[in-house]
Amino acid sequence: MVLIRSSLCLCLFLLASVVCAGQDKNTATIKGKIHVEKGSPSGVAVTLLQGEREVSQTVTDKRGDFVISRVNPGTYSVRFRKAGLSVGTVDDVAVKAGQIRTLSDRLYLTIDEGSIVFLRGSVFTEEGRSVPGVRIELARVSDDSVRKLDSRVTSETGEFVFRLPPDAAKYRVTLKADGAEAASKDVDVDNVATYRVALTYKRAPK
Repeated sequence: MVLIRSSLCLCLFLLASVVCAGQDKNTATIKGKIHVEKGSPSGVAVTLLQGEREVSQTVTDKRGDFVISRVNPGTYSVRFRKAGLSVGTVDDVAVKAGQIRTLSDRLYLTIDEGSIVFLRGSVFTEEGRSVPGVRIELARVSDDSVRKLDSRVTSETGEFVFRLPPDAAKYRVTLKADGAEAASKDVDVDNVATYRVALTYKRAPK
């Protein structure tokens, strides 16, 4: 009896495998790689459209790669979207049964100036003169940690700018320079806008 049951299970497994293999041959796969102007290529929403109808959706991994499986033969558009980046679309993607269609590895999303936060600042001496060449560090502040994100060096006019995602968050900008006291200011970001901050350059006491 055990032998009969084992043989029956094996037959059912093989039958299921044949059915799955047949389904795979009747559908296609679309894959590709996304590059971004700034930030991580992970988490880009990849949507497969046929006309106005959404057929399938996935997201890119940490390398920007994506795969959409079990696509019925036909012609589609593929749309790429992530907050802070321009929306990208590849039209007229035609696929056949059993085909693996690889989109160009030149898929590139630029920064969308209208959907990001600008954190602009200036560094001045106590006398009001701008200070060039000063290092400014940016960190994100949460309830239990301060995580460094980026850094800049002030321009000839003492200015700096950071581009940030539109999510609500608290950031800290810190002035660090040899011979000067460290100076920090926190900035609360709650929507898409330009936020401004001024830091004072003070000579450290000898």
